[in-house]
Amino acid sequence: MLVLCVQGSPRKEGNTAIMIDEFMNEAKKLGVRTHKIEVTQKRVYPCIECDVCEKKGLCAIEDDMQEIYGLFRRADIVVIGTPVFFYGATAHLKVIIDRSQTLWSRKYVHKLNDPGRQWRKGFMLTVGATKGKNLFDGLSLTAKYFFDAIGAEYAGFLGYRRIEVSGAIKDHHTAMREIRDKADELIEPFCKRKNVLFICNENACRSQMAAAFARVMAGDRCDVQSAGSVPADDINPVMVETMAEKGIDMAYIKPLGLDQVMDGWTPNLIVSMGCGEGCPYVPGVSTEEWNLSDPRGKSIDFMRDVRDEIEDRVRKLVASFA
Repeated sequence: MLVLCVQGSPRKEGNTAIMIDEFMNEAKKLGVRTHKIEVTQKRVYPCIECDVCEKKGLCAIEDDMQEIYGLFRRADIVVIGTPVFFYGATAHLKVIIDRSQTLWSRKYVHKLNDPGRQWRKGFMLTVGATKGKNLFDGLSLTAKYFFDAIGAEYAGFLGYRRIEVSGAIKDHHTAMREIRDKADELIEPFCKRKNVLFICNENACRSQMAAAFARVMAGDRCDVQSAGSVPADDINPVMVETMAEKGIDMAYIKPLGLDQVMDGWTPNLIVSMGCGEGCPYVPGVSTEEWNLSDPRGKSIDFMRDVRDEIEDRVRKLVASFA
């Protein structure tokens, strides 16, 4: 499981950063992985409204946003934090929100389904200097549509008024407890899932397909990961094409090694795709060997046959988790 926090304030140790860190610390206590994006440290350029994302499903701008798209896709929970700037987000965070139009286009124009979309949650932490009744209205509406674009259900926000001096949020009589309680509420249902690891040689094709199908079918019951014994540099483009035929979006996925995936995460089940790769030995963990043909370098029809066999096997596997 991954909790991704986006710290949108220019103040590195200000009130927003304090709230984000409180949420992340509570997540770590629950035993889940966390990752924080400091937006002021990222090289992300504004959207230029070139329409490439709607035409091709990809952003024409090459910068750190490509990495951020991938983090959005990996995350189970995305938390954004920002102070109120003129009833909106900071400029740094707003650039990331605007650039998420690419993911909106893949979802609504190209009709591709992000495997984690059904289960991902989105939440916002915010503070404002004034006490106005409508202080958070603009931000809340922006957050709602941002989370929809990245494929997350908007789970609301915690907003605190009359917080301006750096560090003042620590003296708020309920804020820290409310943030911890909200972290517990959002994270605990995910912690009840079964951990399933799909492996193959390169993590470029078969294990990626299996993980995507499992996440689509049972992301509420399975924390699904995939890895390779010798990971490739990139995923197989023919695999991406054949999964798109099923409406499943494999964009922004990168092959990972076993050591990267299993660092701090232990599977309950390891499923090997075949072709002689060795399963990692984890005491007490069940293993399955599917012995699937390797479609690397084969025709698209061969890839489709492997894809369909994987889909059928995954459907039977997740049915056993009910």
